[in-house]
Amino acid sequence: MEIGSSMSKFITALTSPVGRKFLTGITGIGLLIFVITHLIGNLQLFIGPEVFNSYSHKLESLGIILYILEAGLLITFILHAITGINIYIRKKKARPVDYKVYTTAGGVSKQTFSSRSMMVTGSIILLFTIFHVLSFKFGSGIKEGYVTMAHGIEVRDLHRLVIETFQDLKYVIGYVGIMILLGLHLRHGAWSAFQSLGVMNKKYTSAIYITGVIFALLISLGFIVLPVWIYLKGI
Repeated sequence: MEIGSSMSKFITALTSPVGRKFLTGITGIGLLIFVITHLIGNLQLFIGPEVFNSYSHKLESLGIILYILEAGLLITFILHAITGINIYIRKKKARPVDYKVYTTAGGVSKQTFSSRSMMVTGSIILLFTIFHVLSFKFGSGIKEGYVTMAHGIEVRDLHRLVIETFQDLKYVIGYVGIMILLGLHLRHGAWSAFQSLGVMNKKYTSAIYITGVIFALLISLGFIVLPVWIYLKGI
């Protein structure tokens, strides 16, 4: 009974307004970490095919650990989306008509286009992520002839698949468009995640907000430069 009671209290706490904000913040930070590590992995394409394919092979060689990480990432995505949508719906019910002028008590409003479009940009990014995973993780592999050698080991030639994919102008345009939306999402999400966790200090709020904007811009540009460079120059 005690375990059931404790679990019930835990679920109640998470579904409370404070709990939802905390869950959104902690899952948001988890996704920020994923975005950074994913970008670092992508940029290894600039180093060369062997390095990138070796990196990809090492990830696949993690076996069950990789599956656990991927399951954790999927759960994080789902929780972040559900809590974000829930918060948005509750706000709309509480304020059915948007204010024409956005202000906050005691400071400059952080309400921007990116903050007001979080649910839309987040939903589009989630759908794109599913499509992206299907295209690369479950795309052409060794069985389809995408095989090469990396440091003396036969591995899947993911480098070739990426290069061929970004030779398609439609995919490049679509990818760049989504990365712009990612930048908009991160512009608000990066700093608001820390605000949701209650770790923001009023003294440093402006600095953290500016840092979040710069971070969002760098991440967005980091993802954009790769497909554009591949399409224009080839690597």
